Amino acid sequence: MCRESTGWRRDEWAHSPLFLWGKLKDHQRPWERLPERDARTGTAMGWMAAKLEGIRAAAERVAASHGLDVVDVEFTGRDKERILRVTLEKNAEGRAKLKAAIEAGASLDGSEALPERLASGKLSVEQLSGITHEDCSNFSRDFGVLLDVEELVPGAEYTLEASSPGLDRRLTRPEEFARFAGSLVKVQTFEPVRNNRHWQGRMTAGPGEAITLDLSAVRQNSKSRKAGVNTVEIAFANIEKAQLIPEI
Repeated sequence: MCRESTGWRRDEWAHSPLFLWGKLKDHQRPWERLPERDARTGTAMGWMAAKLEGIRAAAERVAASHGLDVVDVEFTGRDKERILRVTLEKNAEGRAKLKAAIEAGASLDGSEALPERLASGKLSVEQLSGITHEDCSNFSRDFGVLLDVEELVPGAEYTLEASSPGLDRRLTRPEEFARFAGSLVKVQTFEPVRNNRHWQGRMTAGPGEAITLDLSAVRQNSKSRKAGVNTVEIAFANIEKAQLIPEI
């Protein structure tokens, strides 16, 4: 983690992801909702939802100028401990170039040998964000200036963090579930599915607005085993949390 102090805003960028899971409103799709109240203070968050839309739009403009995509934007904490966290990855063109280079046998750092996990197929190219320290640094600098000029973050001091989503990235939008079909995932649901809210398996695209998990791909807990099935279907609207399981 690198950090710069710039008066009342602190800038940070990192290769390691930082996550905050929030309790979301029942039976709304994860990509359509934000917490109604702050988990720490209980303060109504409707105004922050509107602010986050503007902040994300600004982040996407800056990211696009650097050949990056915004994966997620979070605003957490209170008072001087507030954190604005932006996770990034190379855009589709950048990821395609990265994939082509790897398939041609070129390594990420210019050496001849590929990392063992890529060469063996244990790590999917799609799971690589392609983000470098320089990408995060440049984005943090330019985005920080835009935040100040447009006064997008109200209140006192806060920390701006920019990082990659990591190999255990969370999934929130339909296009992300489609992109990572075939990957191992762990899912927590709002309502139990076959008397269980925690599932792990290899994700396949499901009919309509749902995903299907192949449970045979991962060692299951006792509740999952008691369900007595090899696959389970989970509606998108019932997904509270979902994230990739790194295959390393």
